[in-house]
Amino acid sequence: QVQLVESGGTSVQAGRSLILSCAASGEEIRTYCMGWFRQAPEKEREGVAIMGVDGVPYLSDAAKGRFTIARDNGKAILYLQMNDLKPEDTGMYYCAAHPPWLIGPCRNPGLVPDFDYRGQGTQVTVSS
Repeated sequence: QVQLVESGGTSVQAGRSLILSCAASGEEIRTYCMGWFRQAPEKEREGVAIMGVDGVPYLSDAAKGRFTIARDNGKAILYLQMNDLKPEDTGMYYCAAHPPWLIGPCRNPGLVPDFDYRGQGTQVTVSS
């Protein structure tokens, strides 16, 4: 059983930085494709970042240049470093995971919202 627990969300002012963490557990979780997606009120879910076991990061256009995704396979933790936060980054951020044998290349952040496993989310609020 895969379990994902996010933490690190809070309220910050625009321009500040924030690091989200996702503690993962479950058999073979370290081989899974993992990523982050977010959802703002009354908006669709949006894939933000994705990373496979190879450690190569892929970011959405909205995240490029400001966000970084990283994973510590030893500790089974996924991170999302967010810099220069903007009010439009406000939303619930979710960690998600998917078996690599079901997805193929782990490269498209747009797939993350549909991953098989997700956490409960952590709220990020950015004020101007």
